[in-house]
Amino acid sequence: MSSPATFPGVGALRETGRMFGLAIDVVRNTFRRPFQLREFIQQCWFVVSVTVLPTALVSIPFGAVIALQIGSLTRQIGAQSFTGAASVLAIIQQASPIVTALLIAGAGGSAICADLGSRTIREEIDAMEVLGVSPIQRLVVPRVLAAMLVSVLLNGMVSVVGVMGGYFFNVILQDGTPGAYLASFSALAQLPDLWISELKALIFGFIAGIVAAYRGLNPAGGPKGVGDAVNQAVVITFLLLFFVNFVLTTIYLQVVPAKGS
Repeated sequence: MSSPATFPGVGALRETGRMFGLAIDVVRNTFRRPFQLREFIQQCWFVVSVTVLPTALVSIPFGAVIALQIGSLTRQIGAQSFTGAASVLAIIQQASPIVTALLIAGAGGSAICADLGSRTIREEIDAMEVLGVSPIQRLVVPRVLAAMLVSVLLNGMVSVVGVMGGYFFNVILQDGTPGAYLASFSALAQLPDLWISELKALIFGFIAGIVAAYRGLNPAGGPKGVGDAVNQAVVITFLLLFFVNFVLTTIYLQVVPAKGS
């Protein structure tokens, strides 16, 4: 019989517990003073600079693909009048937060992980702890909050760009009716659809920041360990994002009744 120390999966459980502990420490240190406002602003600008252009470029074809696919499907079943509602709801509820989260994790999160990882292998983190400075409050909290704020803002941009792209491709390429597109959207969409989208973006930004910070603070030795930590952070974040998205979508559809039902 295997001992608890060698039980299969115990390493993954230990890492999960440590990451959860880091998340709790980040939440607790968020309300401690002094708040690192300058670091927070710098990190916001940094995350925006590496994510805004790729996010904008990705959101256009994403919205177009959804609009074209749904437009083709609604034409087959004779429900062209619902193309606008189906396309916009799919973009706002699902595509927009997912696209935002993937770019935040892939571009912003990897950069955060690499930065913290390089500080760790240079023993800067240890030096801060020796001096009595909390690396979580000084470095991790501003980065996590920056990832959350930028995620919410980028989610709004992706929603607008995706909806405009879907409208353009549906009306121009599929000969859709502009009036029917907008009327079906206003008839079936509701404000909570936007709230759940922004909530998803906020939670996804928090997850991306926590995972990136955890892997950056715990790399293997040397520069190769930092590179491996960045890859692990991106993969772990992607897995968590899709799982959390499934949970949030399920809860939302059960709690919030559909408009007109």
